[in-house]
Amino acid sequence: MGIDFASVKADQPLPELKLPPINRTTLALFAGASGDHNPIHIDIDFARKAGMDDVFAQGMLPMAYLGRLLTTWVSPQRLRGFSARFAGITHLGDELTCSGRIVEQIDHDGERNGERLGKFEIQVVNQSGEVKITGEALIAF
Repeated sequence: MGIDFASVKADQPLPELKLPPINRTTLALFAGASGDHNPIHIDIDFARKAGMDDVFAQGMLPMAYLGRLLTTWVSPQRLRGFSARFAGITHLGDELTCSGRIVEQIDHDGERNGERLGKFEIQVVNQSGEVKITGEALIAF
């Protein structure tokens, strides 16, 4: 994962991460892994009583996928910042695609705490192009 700061260009996209459709097993496994056992994500009767058609993904699930997108491209030790804004509910059957692009090289006289940084816009969309999460990441080179 040796990324050369000089080789990264503005608007350069990250390789996309395409995921299989969200299913009940994924939601149950993520509930166990994250500790988010809110029944609206795993109990269809509870979700319907709350006015939903069915259960839906925990917001942190697609954000975790964004983390995977970033750490597939660079080592986790290079991640200096990672923020997200939730823009839509991720439903069962949604096929998510995570993407990103560099928007700025922060080379203020070459360094910040001895590091050169790249600022990235990142997002998660479903198969219909509906945005589920937008965010940004700061990566050291």
